[in-house]
Amino acid sequence: MNQRVVITGIGLTSPVGRGRDDCWQNLLAGESGVGPITLFDARALAVRIGGEVKRLDTAPVLRAFPSVAGEKDRKILLGLDAALQAVADAGIPTAALAAASVHIGVSLETFFLEDAAAQSAGAALPAQMRGGGPTIQLQSPLDRLAELLGARWGLFGGRWTNCSACAAGAQAVGEAFRRLRAGAGSVALAGAADSILHPLGLGGFGLLRILAPENEHPTRACRPFDATRQGTVLSEGAAFLVLETLAHARARGAAIVAEIIGFATTLDAFRVSDPAPDGEGAARSMSRAIADAGLSPEQIGAINAHGTGTPKNDAAEALAIGRVFGAHARRTPVTANKSMTGHMIAASGAFEAAVSALTLHTGWLPPTLNLTHPDPLCDLDHVMGARRLYAGDTVLSNSFGFGGQNASLVFRRHPST
Repeated sequence: MNQRVVITGIGLTSPVGRGRDDCWQNLLAGESGVGPITLFDARALAVRIGGEVKRLDTAPVLRAFPSVAGEKDRKILLGLDAALQAVADAGIPTAALAAASVHIGVSLETFFLEDAAAQSAGAALPAQMRGGGPTIQLQSPLDRLAELLGARWGLFGGRWTNCSACAAGAQAVGEAFRRLRAGAGSVALAGAADSILHPLGLGGFGLLRILAPENEHPTRACRPFDATRQGTVLSEGAAFLVLETLAHARARGAAIVAEIIGFATTLDAFRVSDPAPDGEGAARSMSRAIADAGLSPEQIGAINAHGTGTPKNDAAEALAIGRVFGAHARRTPVTANKSMTGHMIAASGAFEAAVSALTLHTGWLPPTLNLTHPDPLCDLDHVMGARRLYAGDTVLSNSFGFGGQNASLVFRRHPST
């Protein structure tokens, strides 16, 4: 018998704020987290804007994870911070958390080229590498975040790390949901973290010609579904959710944010960097997630779009929504959070899953910022200008990534919220 799965804790560390309430209020207010890059000297790059996490307090992270003192991989710090928040928000006992599985989404393995270059040039080995001390950090493995979380809380229910680009966070949440629904556990910690805000990240994505070249107007740069959109904006952040079976949450008297009721993931098998222009893979992802939830498209009340602000992605997503929803597409409100946060790559799907849950919990849809001239090719009911009251019971959240990887999640309002 399938178990019902609910969200009981949310942790968010993002360009629009730190913490569930701070992020949520700023999203509803239409506050942009995009600005000039300050993490490094970006003057030599064509694109010099991004969504930085401005208020990261590392003190709580270092108290809980003393081994990360001196950590150079920023996504690790962001992820640990969001995970700590989620666990605290859920108020879950340590014993219950120890039995949890952990599901992580990341994107690229991080290498510290300056240190590696020094070694290859024949520089003397640092004392750390000659024995008698910790190994110098030349790279950050993809599973490092999962290992750190497991060491902190036990998490002997199993550990999984997805590196499926922009779909990774949504897939991590979806796989945790599937595991609990199937009765393979009662608690899961699921989320993602990423930071592409470094010279290689910005430079590499710039070569793909998908970044908005609007250094002088950073807060207006990301314009999902707008006819004048020119590209996306890279950012960083982390989001984690505590998932529990409904029975487990009720037994401990947990406060429930929302329920997860459907998940699907598909692959376009089209091109490495472009979505299938007809939206076929994205449409399959949405259709299967809706069917997995036991619903019809007409029963989906709102859509949290992937909405990157790139010409190809937005057009393909709008076309896919039209394929799935038909005439109902124009009666289903659509919002795109990246207009405010920028694109957090792997972390975006987990962040937008949390936003979808909070939409149902609070009854508000955040606006799509900078959408003033809707593209006729993206003819949808966009939430424009300001937040919108929402009385519906369901939200579909989309995440579509490089390599044609697609993931869709369906959330439902829980009666206790």
